[in-house]
Amino acid sequence: MLTRRSLLTSLLAACALAPLGVAALPSEAEAQARPNRAPPPPRRERRPPPKRGHTWIPGHWSWDGRRGWVWSEGFWDRNRSGHRFTGPRWVFRRGQWVYEPGRWVRAW
Repeated sequence: MLTRRSLLTSLLAACALAPLGVAALPSEAEAQARPNRAPPPPRRERRPPPKRGHTWIPGHWSWDGRRGWVWSEGFWDRNRSGHRFTGPRWVFRRGQWVYEPGRWVRAW
């Protein structure tokens, strides 16, 4: 018969060891997170009419481990005072393709 103390000890041991089992197995996303080939050239996009106070954020290629390269459409984003947008890009670094997302940076 299980005593309350032995049940509690078993439960605590299981809780402590469970994360170790999960951390040891790489997820499918991790296994396919990086592309093994360069992205295609950017697509020509038809921009919708300009919006006042907005900046066009260009579309870019995203990597999907199952489907390969997937195009993400561009869009208008509201301007941020004192900032400018620097576009997203893929760079080849240390033998692999790495995505650097676009971001708003302070304009000097």
